[in-house]
Amino acid sequence: MHVVLWDTRKRDISKDFAGGYGVGMYQGHGGARGWFLRQMYKRDRRPVSLNFAYLAAIFRRLGHTVQYAEDQLPAGADLYVFNPALVTLDLEVAAMQQALAQTPRPRVLVTGLVAYTLPEAFANLDVKLVKGEPEQLLWKLDEVLESPQRIVEVGTVKNLDDLPWPDWSPFQPQRFKIAYDFWQFPTGLVQQSRGCTFSCNYCPYIIMENATRFRDPEQVVAEIRHGMREYAFRSFKFRDPLFGLDRKRVLALAEHLGKLPKRVQFSIEGRIDILRPETLKVLKEVGLVSITVGIETPAETTLKQYKRAPIKDDKQREFVARCRELGIRTVAGFMIGFPEDTPQSIRNVLKYAKSVNPTFANFNIVTPYPGTEFFQQVREQVASFDYSKYSVYTPVMKYQHLTAEEVQQWHAKCFTSYYFRWPYLQDNALLLWPWLKHLGLQAPPKAEPAAAPATDPLPVLDQRSELRADQPHEQVHTISSPGSRTPGSRTAA
Repeated sequence: MHVVLWDTRKRDISKDFAGGYGVGMYQGHGGARGWFLRQMYKRDRRPVSLNFAYLAAIFRRLGHTVQYAEDQLPAGADLYVFNPALVTLDLEVAAMQQALAQTPRPRVLVTGLVAYTLPEAFANLDVKLVKGEPEQLLWKLDEVLESPQRIVEVGTVKNLDDLPWPDWSPFQPQRFKIAYDFWQFPTGLVQQSRGCTFSCNYCPYIIMENATRFRDPEQVVAEIRHGMREYAFRSFKFRDPLFGLDRKRVLALAEHLGKLPKRVQFSIEGRIDILRPETLKVLKEVGLVSITVGIETPAETTLKQYKRAPIKDDKQREFVARCRELGIRTVAGFMIGFPEDTPQSIRNVLKYAKSVNPTFANFNIVTPYPGTEFFQQVREQVASFDYSKYSVYTPVMKYQHLTAEEVQQWHAKCFTSYYFRWPYLQDNALLLWPWLKHLGLQAPPKAEPAAAPATDPLPVLDQRSELRADQPHEQVHTISSPGSRTPGSRTAA
């Protein structure tokens, strides 16, 4: 059987983010500065979705030939497999219609989170929806193809180590590049675990399951070694939604990474409160160069309203400062555009982002993903169900105090105001351009807060608000609003 994996990169889609719903790219609003930032985004060519690389390996193990098609639809395949993103759903439906118009009519499978949550989008098509993890086709392909049902439940993979290693060969892996994480390329994707145990009600990662499954650390590193040898990968992005949950496994992973014949760069995503300082140090020693975290918003009431477990402000500042000292980049997600947002609440998010001062700040516009509790909670406040706009960079909701145009303007201001300032470059230059160290440049010394007379507390407050962002201290101003790992992003910088 000849299998075609059909894909698209139109609308700047990155399908491996937002739990498989995909995210777009910052459009570059905000004049010349916004245009410049967009060019920085466009440097990347992010890898194909990890589940497609697994499917390539699975179909070949089952004895089938595999072809990857990007935007063009090759004729004559026996089976076409789609992994739609929300932003490109209409494009993928059109490609399915084109495939089904052939004679003889081929079979079409639709996989991924969109197939799981939006079966109605394919109601008029003669396609099979694979509801569950696509990798289950290793064991259930015949069952799915022979089923008389239009939607076939396949569940999740019980033992992730039973899967073959991803096959990247059809996808031109030598072109893969994620520049906000790494400076060595090409970049591969890898997983140590799947699933998340937290309950943020806007997060698409918990739609399919609210639990975590792990792989054997030795097998993970064996896969990395294979990727280095077979595809010349020099960096790896871990696609675990919650890296570090099992600390013993993380330390075992680090031990095996330290035995690789050549040091590789890798990045992770996790929560600040589960990544201990000693763990960070161990991971740094074996190649950790970047960490993605969701800070979201400094407004604790907003976090609690949407079931996000808050982390103390000083802990977030300390974490970013610690990473900076270790030479680890931080990619922090912030969220704006909640229905109750005001100009002041968005200013607070921007001000807080500047105080934390991560290497990269990604400002996501709140996006209500179908299938999440948040989507049901705010359904009456959704202004557009045109999923091509669900990129996390376009307003799609009704706002109590703002227009959609104002939210878009504030979004652009957050990006341009954050990056175009001297304190940002001063704190992050050596992380952005590591080669500067070879010129003898050093990180600036930490500023010490000036002492104030004990009898006059007001100067103390003024001075504390001006502390450097990489210095642990308490927040002294009141903040009330939203910020990052948007209902619509897991975060993409």
